Amino acid sequence: MIGVAGLGKSGISAANLLLKNGEEVILFDSNKELDKNTILDKFDKKYHERIKIVLGDLNESDAKDMKYCVISPGIDLEVDFVKTLKSCNIPIWSEVELGYKYSKGDLIAITGTNGKTTTTSLVGKIMSNFKESAFTVGNIGIPYTDIADKTNENTVTVLETSSFQLETIIDFKPKISAILNITPDHLNRHHTMENYIKVKEDIEKNQDENDFCILNYEDAALREFAKRAKAKVIFFSSREKLGEGFYLEDGFVVQNKGGVVTKLLDTGKLNILGRHNHENVMAAMAISYAYGVPMDIIVNTCYNFKAVEHRIEFVKEVNGVKYYNDSKGTNPDAAIQAVLAMPAATYIIGGGYDKGSEYDEWIESFGNKVKKLVLMGATADKIADCAKKHGFTNIEKVESMQEAVSLCASEAKAGEYVLLSPACASWGMFKNYEERGHIFKDCVRDLG
Repeated sequence: MIGVAGLGKSGISAANLLLKNGEEVILFDSNKELDKNTILDKFDKKYHERIKIVLGDLNESDAKDMKYCVISPGIDLEVDFVKTLKSCNIPIWSEVELGYKYSKGDLIAITGTNGKTTTTSLVGKIMSNFKESAFTVGNIGIPYTDIADKTNENTVTVLETSSFQLETIIDFKPKISAILNITPDHLNRHHTMENYIKVKEDIEKNQDENDFCILNYEDAALREFAKRAKAKVIFFSSREKLGEGFYLEDGFVVQNKGGVVTKLLDTGKLNILGRHNHENVMAAMAISYAYGVPMDIIVNTCYNFKAVEHRIEFVKEVNGVKYYNDSKGTNPDAAIQAVLAMPAATYIIGGGYDKGSEYDEWIESFGNKVKKLVLMGATADKIADCAKKHGFTNIEKVESMQEAVSLCASEAKAGEYVLLSPACASWGMFKNYEERGHIFKDCVRDLG
């Protein structure tokens, strides 16, 4: 039997893939209040006799029945039932490892602290314009295991993958990997930056000299990692003129290939704002170039690409004030990029669940641009104290998104901006960042 731990979206998808391929599964969830019949209803009745459900605690006898256990990315590797698995020498797989085992064709895998969803979406669109069989999966919303059995030898799969998923890969080997950046995040789980960096770099650990790894030259840790990488490295940079790779120059993306510099794309014609998005575009261009996509397809797709939902997404203009939804800005570095992308005076709505982040650099990025900081959630006091330490005092705390939006609407003037960019996870007040973003958009639309 094969274990599947965590019965959310990715866990159910993983179990279905295993059942379709003739396996027996043990479904485990630590929530003993779940209803077993409700869980079974998520599967075709023909599979029910091959499903065992364990809720609450996992004992050693159940663990020893498993060949391996596929765990959902939200499960911390230090919880008790994972310790039980390890004590029984049961291999622990991520959902992306299982997807890799059952899929065919080429895999492009993208990670990084910020920019993953935008870059993955753009690469996915480029590949769809290039190949008949292309899938875009992972943290972007569709589990890898959902499409694994739909792939063929001519398929290219573009995967957004997180550090949580990379913790438990084994044979996972993309043809092209990309690490967009590494800044402090999820330190409540990984404990140190060294651990976090190592997990991100593991995306490349099984690659060889026939593969490619796309790296951000601006990241010192990634420049150092490039010296150890086994795959062929292609750099992109938003600030340096590279001797080889993709970089920005005078508002254009250019490529230096063997000393020949070619102007490729006018960033002024893009539909997405900010230097960080220009980095995402360069990463997507480098990935697609490495895969062999003609440059005209790459450039035209970039020009037609629009911002993904919840990432510096324009919502509406009300009384001359423009509202942007950056609910996916779940850490300070992402929130900094959103601040930098705003063209004029801005009201920021922030705060949420505490992942152990520090907010000094975010506050420092405000400069003279941010007029007011509206805070909610568990981190409101922590962020407010940090802001005051840096001399920013125009702060107000609220209890709900509706209150936050109403407050900003009552104060912002025509030509100014209101930006939801929390710098924090959504848990505690919202199910996820998507729900938080949707509620913000609903509140904005209700302004009239």
